[in-house]
Amino acid sequence: MPIFAVEYTYSEATSDARDEVRPDHRAWLSGLVERGTVLTTGPFADGSGALILVTAEDVAAVRSLFTNDPFAKAGLVEAARFTEWTPVMGAFS
Repeated sequence: MPIFAVEYTYSEATSDARDEVRPDHRAWLSGLVERGTVLTTGPFADGSGALILVTAEDVAAVRSLFTNDPFAKAGLVEAARFTEWTPVMGAFS
């Protein structure tokens, strides 16, 4: 199944709100990890966003799935980029 990189960009202005919603966001992601949909996830060290690697049939399925993210529902994602990724070497190849 294809792998997709989901890149979130956050605004400094939503930092406090993200802190409040983060437990729900992480619980939602945890469920996707348990189902094998999310391969790995984590914030960028500078706090500007996050990277989430997911498996899905196509980019439309990924976009649809991520409308359910509590961060997205609360309007806390400044921008999201969904890109199919082809690993060549390493853990995900």
